[in-house]
Amino acid sequence: MNEDEAIQRDVCKRWGSLYIPTDLDSMIGIAANVREGVYPLNGLRHPICGKASGWYIWAGEEMSKSEDFFLPLHVEHLDEWNLSVKMYLGLAPGWRFLAAPGYEDVWFDASLLTG
Repeated sequence: MNEDEAIQRDVCKRWGSLYIPTDLDSMIGIAANVREGVYPLNGLRHPICGKASGWYIWAGEEMSKSEDFFLPLHVEHLDEWNLSVKMYLGLAPGWRFLAAPGYEDVWFDASLLTG
């Protein structure tokens, strides 16, 4: 088990989620502001579909409704964007996170699992 996996498993254990790894060659939807160091960091995971991991990650108080808000990114390139979100990528579909310096919240949202 590598260090990233150990950290992700610990996050899942602390919050009561199953550990469902996100493959490095899978895709996430990510907002450009994640790369800019904006807080809070937000993430939610829909069901996995093919190479789509189900993850959508953004920064700031509001998620834009703009069609081009989320950019496709291979998980293997996430290190170039923001290292701190990697710790949450083991959370199962249906889970969300909100993180900022000195603050963390992780919760299950069943609405993410339905169409």
